[in-house]
Amino acid sequence: MSWWQQPLVGFDLETTGTDPAVDRIVTAALVDTVGARRLSATGWLLDPGVPIPAEATAIHGIGDDVARGKGRPAKEAVDEIAAALCERLAAGRPVVAFNAPFDLSLLDAELHRHGLAPLAERLDGPVAPVLDALVIDRAVDKYRKGSRTLQRVCEVYGVELTDAHEAGSDALAAVRVAVALAERYPAEVGAVPLADLHARQIGWYRGWAEGLQAWLRRGKDPQAVIDPRWPLR
Repeated sequence: MSWWQQPLVGFDLETTGTDPAVDRIVTAALVDTVGARRLSATGWLLDPGVPIPAEATAIHGIGDDVARGKGRPAKEAVDEIAAALCERLAAGRPVVAFNAPFDLSLLDAELHRHGLAPLAERLDGPVAPVLDALVIDRAVDKYRKGSRTLQRVCEVYGVELTDAHEAGSDALAAVRVAVALAERYPAEVGAVPLADLHARQIGWYRGWAEGLQAWLRRGKDPQAVIDPRWPLR
């Protein structure tokens, strides 16, 4: 069977903001699947230890009262999330995300913040295999107009997103988009061995980042820098 017919795990975070270096995890989810079929889900609600900005609450619906009253201590939960993620990676199960450098880098930053072992140390090697539905979609349908939000990409590939910005729902949707991409683009995605597809995404992401940086420097921001590293910064 191809990789997209076998066990996968969707991963998503909802956070205090959009900077993976400084923002904190509010909720997290791992959704285990076989192909696009959901088997089980594990979720976490954290007390991030800092105020949750109103802009973030407006997106994911979690405010300070809920996070402080019901959330797990951040250090304890972050360690659990990383352990569960690395257990699956160590078993060779692909982790599927939508914009992996955000979620994985933010989790790694949280581990460093709390004095915990980072992902690569736990794995004794690179964080792989990772499948990034956003990176793959950009590469195989490069010139499609419109936004590339998870909600919009789900519409393009006929994937139901039942509760946008709920971590479990977003994680499952990322898996189903990845499977849809594999089915639609077998030569570029579906029939490619996992190790090769992981390597291709490194190049695809670098090419996208370099192109965006050049475009920004020509107009909006001559000093723009887009980090080309994937799946972890």
